[in-house]
Order: sequence, then C-alpha cells, then structure tokens
Amino acid sequence: MRCWRTILTLMLGLALPLFGFAADHAAAAHDAVAHAADAAHGESHGGLPPAAPVVFDLGFFKVNNSMIITWVVALLVIGLAKAATSNLQSVPAGLQNFWEWLVESLHGFLAGIVGEQLVKKTFWFFATIFIFILFTNWFGLIPGVGTVGWGTPDATGHLHHLSRPLLRGGNADLNMTSAMAMTFFVCWLAWSIGSLGIGGFVKHIFGYSGDAKGGMKAFLMLVFLAVGLLEVISIAFRPVSLSFRLFGNIFAGENLLEAMALMGGKWFGWLVPLPFYFMELIVGLVQALVFMLLTAIFTSLMCSHGGHEEHGDHGHKEHAGH
Repeated sequence: MRCWRTILTLMLGLALPLFGFAADHAAAAHDAVAHAADAAHGESHGGLPPAAPVVFDLGFFKVNNSMIITWVVALLVIGLAKAATSNLQSVPAGLQNFWEWLVESLHGFLAGIVGEQLVKKTFWFFATIFIFILFTNWFGLIPGVGTVGWGTPDATGHLHHLSRPLLRGGNADLNMTSAMAMTFFVCWLAWSIGSLGIGGFVKHIFGYSGDAKGGMKAFLMLVFLAVGLLEVISIAFRPVSLSFRLFGNIFAGENLLEAMALMGGKWFGWLVPLPFYFMELIVGLVQALVFMLLTAIFTSLMCSHGGHEEHGDHGHKEHAGH
C-alpha cells in the first residue's frame, strides 16, 4: 500500500510543478515561433515546430498543446492506480494484478541498481518518472495527436500540414523534459547531502583518499581538485543531457511519423507509417528506461558510498550483538 500512496502522491506533486515550469517558458517559445513565421512571410514548412504552440492564452497563464497531453496522462495514470487499489484483494486479478506486477518489478529492478537501503528513499521518484514518461510517450502515438488542429490550406484547398496541432507529444516539448531533469537534480542534491552530509558531499567530489606522503600527496591533492572541478561541470550538465536526449528522440519520432504519412499520399498515408509506429512504441519504452536508469545510476554513484557505510555499521552492530 505504501508504494501505491507514494506513486499517487508523486503523480500529483510532480505534475503540477512541471506544468508550471513549462507554462513560464511557453510564452517565450510562442514568441519565437511567431517571429519565425513572420520572417518566412507566411510560408508553411512541414515538420513539427521545435516550440510547442500556445493553444489557450489566459494572459497570466499560457497553455500549450504539450501541457494538455501531460495533464491528461497524469490524470489517467492517477485514475488507473486509484482504480487498481480501490478494492484490494488478497489474490490480485485484473488491473490490481497488473499494477502490483509493475510496481514490484520496478522495485526489484531498482534495488539491484541502487541497493536495498537507497531504494527505500528514492523508489517513489524513479518509479513514477518511468511510468509517467512511458505513458506520455505512448499517448503521443494515439491517432489524432498531432493530426487535429489548425493550419493553412494551399491554393487548391488541401491542408498538407498543421501549424498549430491541438495536441502534441508531451516529451516533444523541451520545457517538459527540462523540468523533469531539473526536478531530478534537486532531488539528487537532497539525497546526496542527506546521505553524505555537506562535508562528505564536498569530499566525495574533491577529496583525496590515499596513503601518499610529502610532495606526492600535495601533487595528488591538486590533481583530485582539478578532477573535482571537471566533475562539477559534468554534474551541472547532467540536466541538459537528460532533457535533450529524451526531447530529441521523441521530437524526431513525431517528425518521422509525419514525414512517412506525407510520403504515403492521400490513399496510403495511413499505411506507410504503421511499421514506424511499432518502432516508436519501442523507442518510448527505451527512452523511459534510459531516463530512469541514468538518474538511478547518477544517484547511486554519489549516495551508495554513504549507504554502504550505514549498512556496514548496522551489520557490525548486529554481529557484535550476536
């Protein structure tokens, strides 16, 4: 039951801040698209625009088409999880069986990566981020997403491309993937400092651990300091790499599907993209796994040392007790 509560809580807690982050940046993205359109003198180009167009402008709050997808997916996942746990049975079946299998599989998988001690503190985030990204990626493949909206027909009256689709894949918006990456970065800092302490955190990055003496020790301390500075730069760029990796794959996939549909023409536009739909199903799963795995590994690299020490102290105490 605790796993279900944490997943439901994070779905609500994660969704709202991320959407607010995306809303703050949607206005700038929309202005950039508008200026680009003006510069092109109204010419229409195929392909998904890099910035998600604003669908509803409420003045103080702008809603783009990717935000709508993320809201819908979050509500659907929360509803499914609630329905699966509303009438728990000792012998699970149906939806309860599926959700228990999903949560238990993720827990066992993550425990093998970050360890039993650390997974107790971090499972709520990693499991939810995987479920959320996976369902968002797959929801973007539903017919109608990206193909229903507004556009400008050509001289013959045919509409070949939508300049403002009503819906767009949630992770095809860089604001969304950046928000998830920054949320992880904040959690990573909290877990790292909580596991190692501020002093241990700094020592883990810059500290020298060895038995050298004299001038060699001073030299190695300078080397470790330089390596620590490089590590700080690497840590700072992790949110960038996480966000662009997920965004780039989903954005490219949606453009690929649209290009294949156009190649099929009027009669076979539905047939040509079908093999690529199956490929995008696999890509959606792989990208959700990659995002979860990378965040879990980044956390384990920093926190596992403190976790092992705590686990080892506990084991020594038990051994002494016996």
